[in-house]
Amino acid sequence: MPKKTRAIKKTDEGKAWNRKSKPTSYRVDTIPINKSILIVCEGQTEKLYFESYPVLGLKVEAIDLGGQSKTKLVETTGKIIEFSEFNYDEIWCVFDMDYKNGETEYSDFDNAINKAKQLEYNVAYSNDSFELWFYLHYNKIETQHLRTFYYEQLSEKWGLNYEREGKKYAFCQTIYELLLKDNNASQERAINNAKELYEGQTHLAYHLQNPVTTVYQLVLFLNENLRK
Repeated sequence: MPKKTRAIKKTDEGKAWNRKSKPTSYRVDTIPINKSILIVCEGQTEKLYFESYPVLGLKVEAIDLGGQSKTKLVETTGKIIEFSEFNYDEIWCVFDMDYKNGETEYSDFDNAINKAKQLEYNVAYSNDSFELWFYLHYNKIETQHLRTFYYEQLSEKWGLNYEREGKKYAFCQTIYELLLKDNNASQERAINNAKELYEGQTHLAYHLQNPVTTVYQLVLFLNENLRK
């Protein structure tokens, strides 16, 4: 005869001994960290997006330095490395160029990229904004636009006011998953679009490369370490 199941008293529901065991995280917890990456960003959106990648065996330390000059961000990256207890396998500076700041921004943008490369840091730069990377998940683009264009496009695609709501902490934490689950979005498409834009403009000064984003290069590295 089948074994009778014991009825559970209402007063016993939720007690520790009466809870179903959850799947163990043993495999995840015991895989050693064999690589580390430092990602220094100038904004919350970038930091939270990169932290959302479900990597395994890779320590991701993403830091938001807030608004400052691009050259200052590169200099601060050096100080972070100097005082860190880790020896990073990859170092990335992530920033974009804002046309509204004019020629001062142009020289700062170019100088920061050159300085970072001299120090053997990787640079994920975007022109005119980091949001170009998100947009490329949906569409290819070749004409120059300011960031307001991408804000408007993402607002339409995501059903919100991106500039007001999409910049909030809680929403920024969801962007990786949002793009992953959106049937109209494709990271593979974004990588191909971004690579094509970049390779077609490498002969130009950095501030003249528009539209361009080298974020895809950092994404490719993170993808190599995704949890299977």
